[in-house]
Amino acid sequence: MKFLGVFLLVCLLVAGAAGVLLYLPVTPPTETFVDLPVGTSAQAMAADLQDAHVVRSRYAFLLLRLWKGGTLKAGEYRFADAASATTVYARIARGDVYTRAVTVPEGYNLYDIAHAVEAAGLGPAADFLKAAHANTSFITQWSPGAGSVEGYLYPDTYRFSRHTTPRQMIDTMVHRFGKEAALLGLHGDLSRTVTLASLVEKEVHFDDERAMAAGVFENRLARNMPLQTDPTVIYAAIVNDRWRGVIHRSDLDLDSAYNTYRHTGLPPGPICSPGAAALRAAMHPAQTDNLYFVADNTGHTRFSPDLAAHAKQVQSYRAGLKPE
Repeated sequence: MKFLGVFLLVCLLVAGAAGVLLYLPVTPPTETFVDLPVGTSAQAMAADLQDAHVVRSRYAFLLLRLWKGGTLKAGEYRFADAASATTVYARIARGDVYTRAVTVPEGYNLYDIAHAVEAAGLGPAADFLKAAHANTSFITQWSPGAGSVEGYLYPDTYRFSRHTTPRQMIDTMVHRFGKEAALLGLHGDLSRTVTLASLVEKEVHFDDERAMAAGVFENRLARNMPLQTDPTVIYAAIVNDRWRGVIHRSDLDLDSAYNTYRHTGLPPGPICSPGAAALRAAMHPAQTDNLYFVADNTGHTRFSPDLAAHAKQVQSYRAGLKPE
């Protein structure tokens, strides 16, 4: 009987210790990040978690491994609140990794997106740009022969782990474009549509004016008139690493295929990532006689059928008056 009593007492002590190790929450001393790279063994994961004061005992974590099984997912994990070893184990088993947000607004170009990626702590902008030019196979179905994935990184907020490669980020954004293109019913020459939509995105700020702007561009293209849109001049300067914040005469004279002051027709590809409204406008441009437009001092766009009317609108804008 005495032996049985001692045995029961030992069992109770072991159970109590296990309960403390497995179920009593641990609060990290500060916000803590634990990086578990691909290929890390369960033993190494347990040691890292204990060293980071996320779990009390590596051995208790390994006991959970034997008990619960499953696959422990690599990645970066954030711990800030009190959590038991069982909770920590469940997070790692389901791959609840810490991610960082990258927001791509409508109108961002590759260079803007690359800097957003870098600002999110997801790698150098230069690496993203290199991948954007090296992985054009992602968009071959829409734009064979494209020099980059410009225009096909769909505007949205994305969440990536610190281990996500630039190629994987680009793949995710292009995949999102494909889904949205299908929902919008885009068809035909998508390269032309996306390029036109990118000009509309950059030139017009209000969705209900985008189809009219697309109609103006189509009219000018039909008449073999240069589009003369400033965003293409800016993009040409950015591509040539000479953008200084304002358009100079030398920018207007730059012999770039993107410079629509010097060359007729659409530029050779998109100049930014257009959103849904701009894509719809490019697919369904307004039927109009207008050939010109200018933004007024409210940000709205004023359209004109001829140069004389356009000159009047420009004069009103420069005088600080609201165009008629």
